[in-house]
Amino acid sequence: MLNTLTSYQLITRDIGKSIDRIEKQPVVDRETKYYLDNITKVKSIDDFVNNDRLFKYAMKAYGLSSMDYAKAFMVKALKEGVSDSDSFANKLTDKRYAEFVAAFNFAANGADATVYNKAQQLVTKNYAIQAQIAGLDPNSNYVKGETTYYLANITKVKSIDDLMSNSRLYTYALAAFGLDAATEDKDLIKNVLQGGVRDPNSVANTMTNKAYAALASAFNFEAYGESATTTNPAQQPTVDKYMRQTLEEDAGQSNEGVRLALYFQRKASTITSWYQVLADTALASVVRTALGLPDSFASADIDKQVQLFEQKLNIADFSDPKKLDKFITRFTSLWEINNPTSAPQTAASVLFAQPVTVGISTDLMMAMQKLKF
Repeated sequence: MLNTLTSYQLITRDIGKSIDRIEKQPVVDRETKYYLDNITKVKSIDDFVNNDRLFKYAMKAYGLSSMDYAKAFMVKALKEGVSDSDSFANKLTDKRYAEFVAAFNFAANGADATVYNKAQQLVTKNYAIQAQIAGLDPNSNYVKGETTYYLANITKVKSIDDLMSNSRLYTYALAAFGLDAATEDKDLIKNVLQGGVRDPNSVANTMTNKAYAALASAFNFEAYGESATTTNPAQQPTVDKYMRQTLEEDAGQSNEGVRLALYFQRKASTITSWYQVLADTALASVVRTALGLPDSFASADIDKQVQLFEQKLNIADFSDPKKLDKFITRFTSLWEINNPTSAPQTAASVLFAQPVTVGISTDLMMAMQKLKF
């Protein structure tokens, strides 16, 4: 049997191919087809939770399978939405619930929740508002005509260049956010759109005028590529999450350490505080293992746990791919020692043996020992 690190590396070396293998599993393929064929027909929270097949698929996608029986709990979360910081989902320690509610945002988008796209519904709504501010009747022939043209053509836009090369769509899009296409610097707008909004230091996020960030969020080519004008979190993004979740679960059937490593890799870039780590038992388990701490350490005072983690690790390193790779290498190697996939004398060689192809080298393991710990 392959050791933990090697198994992890075989999966992540080409994550696309690994996901493709998951997609081709008959059960996964069948459930995904059913989901995509039917999710856009869902127009209410009751429609959603009463279709057990759709609901369970969605819950699994967000790592909430263990709660797919608790429909009253989820209905409460969905009804309150995520717009209010004091809503039920936002107050839950486990942020997967808020992510789920944001994807199926019936509270904000009503019957359009499963088809809502910012580049479509949000932009046209904003355009009508901006038209009123400029003294135009939102029901006038001009506004209606421009909106009809926009909706008929925006879904054909697959890139920033597509949007900017169609002056009518481009003018409409900017106007929806109070920006004048005639006076805005096109190079600046292109940089705004290229940078997106995921990076707090992106062009859009550093502009004083928040209209630029709103524009980049609505036309989020940086995050969604050619699907930016059509994507809805309840559709393909949920399917993508389902595939990744299934990949991790499949890996965990033969080696729980691989599942934990894959999960940590997926979540790493979103980790901003050690309290967030401690609130997630899987993340906390990875960190404790990597630091050589016993499971009993989890019962120590929370603030003391955070203090120790801060002394041993720099949380910002989890956003650096190379540093993250070193950290996961350390975790998988120590996991292997504590949970050997082969005979004990062979497991010990994980730290020192030279692998033939994929694996861990002596040099890398020696370097690992120099990591903060």
